[in-house]
Amino acid sequence: MLFPIGDDNSDRQLFPAINYLIIILNIFVFVFLQGIGTNDRFTYAYATVPQEIISGKDIVTDDKVLYDPVSDQRFNVPGLQPTPGSVYITLITSMFMHGGIAHIFGNMIFLWVFGDNIENKLGHFRYLIFYLVCGVLASLSHVFATSALGGNMLIPSLGASGAISGVLGAYILLFPRRRVRVILFNILTVVPAIVALGIWFAFQLISGLGYLGSHEGGVAYAAHIGGFIAGVILIKIFAIGRS
Repeated sequence: MLFPIGDDNSDRQLFPAINYLIIILNIFVFVFLQGIGTNDRFTYAYATVPQEIISGKDIVTDDKVLYDPVSDQRFNVPGLQPTPGSVYITLITSMFMHGGIAHIFGNMIFLWVFGDNIENKLGHFRYLIFYLVCGVLASLSHVFATSALGGNMLIPSLGASGAISGVLGAYILLFPRRRVRVILFNILTVVPAIVALGIWFAFQLISGLGYLGSHEGGVAYAAHIGGFIAGVILIKIFAIGRS
């Protein structure tokens, strides 16, 4: 529906070292630790499980064998794995893991286009803390939304999209009129950031409402919405003292 290509960086004075480092770290984790999505045991050990966050207790479940009648094949699906240390570390680790190539590619493109501008505004250290705080708040939004709506509390969530949503919330507040090159409805065009990111946020709201009452897994729209709102609220605080 909407895919960013680039934006105006003519006013950028700071090399976005942290933004690039975050992108590299996400790719490293996905390729070498998640095995390009094949190492389910690692993924299920470090992803955020809502019930674990609510209870504070590590949950381990048995493997399952699923049968696909179309292909007449059986698939072994690992259960939840032990999490070394506190389960609350998954609020951080989960934002550096992804469910597949399309998942990480889309997230990293959004971060590449919009993250450097926020780092330029905040500086390296503040940007890193801002990114992590937005990611944690996004994950907590998903956890509490899942609990409040009676969703499956044992389905793990992962991905950088919650933290990146915080970056988008900051961007739309700081640079609403900045021109952004996007593919919108399969058409390459240039629109103001408030239009591009406004459409993106509206899609999250509409899609999130569509998942109300769902007890199955899916995209963590509550994390996207929570992260975006956190970014809008926090960016002015983090930008205090920055010209």
